[in-house]
Amino acid sequence: MDSYAQIRERLLTSTRPMPDFEVVGSQGPWLHCAGGTRIFDGSSGLLCTNVGQSSTKVHARIEQQFFRYSFGGAAVVQPHIQMELMERLCRAVGRPDDSIALTTCGTLGVEVAVSLARNITRARGGKVRGDILTSTLSYHGMSALTLALAGNHACRPRPEDALDLGPGFPAPYPPTHAHEGHGCDASCADEIAKEIDRRGAENVAAVLIEPINGTTGGAYVPPDGYLQRVSDVCRERDVLVIHDEVLTGMWRTGTPLASHHWDGCEPDMVILSKGLGAGYTSVGAVLVAPGMARWIRHADADPLPAMGTMATHPLMAAACLGVLDELEAMDFTAFAARGERLGEAIKSLNGVGPVQDTRGRGFLYGVEVAPGQLWPVMQAAEERGVFFYPFTGVGEPRSEGLVVAPPLTSTDEDIEFLIAALSSALESVA
Repeated sequence: MDSYAQIRERLLTSTRPMPDFEVVGSQGPWLHCAGGTRIFDGSSGLLCTNVGQSSTKVHARIEQQFFRYSFGGAAVVQPHIQMELMERLCRAVGRPDDSIALTTCGTLGVEVAVSLARNITRARGGKVRGDILTSTLSYHGMSALTLALAGNHACRPRPEDALDLGPGFPAPYPPTHAHEGHGCDASCADEIAKEIDRRGAENVAAVLIEPINGTTGGAYVPPDGYLQRVSDVCRERDVLVIHDEVLTGMWRTGTPLASHHWDGCEPDMVILSKGLGAGYTSVGAVLVAPGMARWIRHADADPLPAMGTMATHPLMAAACLGVLDELEAMDFTAFAARGERLGEAIKSLNGVGPVQDTRGRGFLYGVEVAPGQLWPVMQAAEERGVFFYPFTGVGEPRSEGLVVAPPLTSTDEDIEFLIAALSSALESVA
């Protein structure tokens, strides 16, 4: 019989230079391993499990729908549960009148948003091409199109395979946008204006941007006023703004959407995924503002983009409703206070052991470490009972670190455990 390692080699998924662990149970932010040990989920899995695991509310929703019917195309079976999800989700994130396209994952959500943006701008008239502009430090999915569009240095295709696409403007963070004598500020958005004008506004459909940087650079927060200036630049040129909140949405940064940290930067579209399904289901959602949505069904619009056979799956919608049930049951006053304490503790780690920088907001932080120290830190943390998600960023040698993003339902005691374990792990690595 083949060994576990031999069989694992045939499973074409991501791996890491550390042993994996066998999980036999879970509860909230904790994974129970074979042998009686447990480990704390310090990065919400892959930034998904924002309400923890083994949710009774999610289970109840799925079970209820399971015995009603498990599959039915929305064009055939009346999509009551999908409409319930749309209504509740849009209200929850402060966009109650939006239309919504449901997809099967974040990557497909980005592709659908790109298609919808092109449809909208052409139906409104005046667009020759449908270019989509992204930044030099960005990640928008793992398809051939989204990898070619974005600025993920580790995963971008070879130049000859990049479909003649690539990022169009520098991200507003010092490692990718150098200034003499000062750091980035709101005026960095003028780089977007220059790129739109260089291509011609008639050739640009949308700017696609992460309101707070995710795992490509490690939770960089844009300068105050930057996102508002991006919106102003795009409005002046009749270009749509799409916020990729696949990672940052659903309270990950302390607010329903990361863009809520700033005034005047409401986008035309928002893409959600990870925190919406919370690891219970693969899902994506594209929210479209009312003024833009009316063009999607316009007589001059192209057909709706293909969203996938499983895109409006009723069990998917049920799981998402269970996640919303969990989120709406949270004590957000205590949640906000806990996020502040987490942030203060993370920022206090600057200079500890190999730490070179810390950054982030809410329940999303990047801890950048010296080159070559990432995996020793990760191993030391796991020995102390907590695991994290790694990131690689910019520079030469390329920056590296870990993402600290515990489930939103973590208790004060959970957060204290995480910080103590991480501090000890960093101090142990010279």
